Amino acid sequence: MKRSNLLFSLLVCTASLQAQVPDRAAYKSPYSVKLSFDAKDLAGDLSQGKRADPKEQSSVEHKDWYDEANQRRWGYWGPPSRHYPAPPGLAGRKAEWKRQRVIAAGMTMVGHSYQPHHIPDWDPPAAWPSKPDKKRPVAKGLDCSNFVSFAYNLALGFKLPSAVATLGAMTETPGPGEGRSTPVQRIEVPKDYADFPKLLRTGDILFMKNKDGEISHAILWVGEIGRSPDKQPLILDSTGDSGIDANGKQIPDGIYLRAFRPTGFYFKQASHAIRVIPDDAK
Repeated sequence: MKRSNLLFSLLVCTASLQAQVPDRAAYKSPYSVKLSFDAKDLAGDLSQGKRADPKEQSSVEHKDWYDEANQRRWGYWGPPSRHYPAPPGLAGRKAEWKRQRVIAAGMTMVGHSYQPHHIPDWDPPAAWPSKPDKKRPVAKGLDCSNFVSFAYNLALGFKLPSAVATLGAMTETPGPGEGRSTPVQRIEVPKDYADFPKLLRTGDILFMKNKDGEISHAILWVGEIGRSPDKQPLILDSTGDSGIDANGKQIPDGIYLRAFRPTGFYFKQASHAIRVIPDDAK
């Protein structure tokens, strides 16, 4: 399914984004996202023009994506992402519009698999060098931090670091657009599960740590625009660990909406959050 067709299926008149699964249609997600802005105003340019064209995702011309010399240089990561410009009129937009746009951008990638790539639509041939411990077929997709970085880049022109440890430690980020830099806010997470939805904002980046206390995973907080049949808060991420949804079905690996549960990894291993989009000045 082409990205533009996927996005138009998401941008419905009720401004509701349903989790779609391109090329992995056997899974039907019970989760969705409901926008509070006009969908075309919020994300119409994600379906037309350079932001919608997969061939424009990299700073390298598409004709060179599969060059043999680049195989040796890039390895399993593939071509680097481009730095998107800030969307027109961004400076005059409200914080909530920007936050929901990040989620809308992330939703265009739902259904992509979990891959150690920099851009979502790079689709290397089977013979392309892969990660030594790779257990999944080579395909389109992103890992956790590259997904978060690309969503912010595509949506707003912020080019966040793509390495998860660097992303978790950042104090500022390039953007919006080239030639600018923006400070970001670190947020310490609460101890109580019930306080997470009160503290976090849509689009905040929440980090998890592994058993050694190192930052190992990053997710996008969906917040109050998420819709779940069991009323659990939702997150949007790319993971190789799958998980179970509200219907008891296994979620495929890759980019999907998932629940933030009091018994789950996302809460139990939460480290801290980073807010790229500050609240509006009062």
